[in-house]
Amino acid sequence: MAQTSASQQGSKPADKNAIRPFHVKVPEAELAELRRRIKATKWPERETVTDASQGVQLATTQALARYWATDYDWRKIEAKLSALPNFITEIDGLDVHFIHVRSKHENALPLIVTHGWPGSIIEQMKIIDPLTNPTAHGGSASDAFDVVIPSMPGYGYSGKPTAPGWDVAHIARAWVVLMKRLGYTKFVAQGGDWGAVIVDQMGLDAAPELLGIHTNMPGIFPNDIDKAASSRAPAPSGLSADEKVAYERLQFVYQKGIAYGFQMGLRPQTLYGIADSPVGLAAYFLDHDARSYELISRVFAGKSEGLTRDDILDNITIAWLTNTALSGARLYWENWGKLGYFDAKGVSIPVAVSVFPDELYPAPRSWSEQAYPKLIHYNRLPKGGHFAAFEQPQLLSEEIRAGFRSLRSGVAGSDVPLAKAG
Repeated sequence: MAQTSASQQGSKPADKNAIRPFHVKVPEAELAELRRRIKATKWPERETVTDASQGVQLATTQALARYWATDYDWRKIEAKLSALPNFITEIDGLDVHFIHVRSKHENALPLIVTHGWPGSIIEQMKIIDPLTNPTAHGGSASDAFDVVIPSMPGYGYSGKPTAPGWDVAHIARAWVVLMKRLGYTKFVAQGGDWGAVIVDQMGLDAAPELLGIHTNMPGIFPNDIDKAASSRAPAPSGLSADEKVAYERLQFVYQKGIAYGFQMGLRPQTLYGIADSPVGLAAYFLDHDARSYELISRVFAGKSEGLTRDDILDNITIAWLTNTALSGARLYWENWGKLGYFDAKGVSIPVAVSVFPDELYPAPRSWSEQAYPKLIHYNRLPKGGHFAAFEQPQLLSEEIRAGFRSLRSGVAGSDVPLAKAG
């Protein structure tokens, strides 16, 4: 196995609610096999166009593979993971892995942060210290958080569901169970990508312990606008300039930018190729959205961006080592025809919205106010894209602090002691 935990070293504890320390240590043989498979890739010919309109370009993929097979060092991110408190607990029969870092500051606000696809807890690791230790990052002690970052079911070091049912609504309920199990009686939640859909669902459920949510991919499109964009209809009349831009960007997502979502939503089990080929997995993960791919292709062309080559490969490698390409893909199948990705859902609790310019769409203030009647924060950022925690951790951390500042009065932290793993 690519990881060990207290439960794997012996029998599971009798108490299913137990919180067990978890440790990551990948055998060297698995890393050698990964490099062997990368070097043995059977390459196709180059695309017949000079842009990315046919998909992830050969030059980018071969540059990634060369670096991955020769210079990339998994042990660096493994050491960072091991330096954090990692845990496993069973919820509804499934092991849920999570990182839990407490702030040294008193009255820290408990926060659960959810990643997306093609993602992992690695994306959120950059925001842990700015949120738990704000005084070292230009913030004040009163802005401190206790941070909980779970791996979604089927992703990373969480268990893989063996039967249907782990959809967005189930995950949203499980996160409340997790936070309460950690002893938090009041908390807030943040997410992007799938994490944004999950926190919207948490907002819909409105558990009494949940004070508010922050999202960097807000579900704000009115139902008729969302349906028009998905059906390739021209922009409705009467839209403001900001609304028209958001509509056109959403229309592009539906028409050309979310092919992977349809594939995984309809036939995830067919994707054996990305479970068998490291380069196949990498190319599939890179093809998430046009602006993120442009950034990544520049990184592998040797230019400095918000991400490094190691960042990108850390996120791909954890999926490879845990063999979670297909178990992660099934979340799209689970959610097919249920909760929408981008539409307004009727969230009535306090919501903070951060708009990054290279997100799939820039959420207009007008639709944000309609979608979230208790909008407590709205801000447009000067830079950053879809994977905000990964690309712009300082900006996102500042947004999370500002977004939840008004909800802090009277919040007490957890009183459940947890020994640090690693």
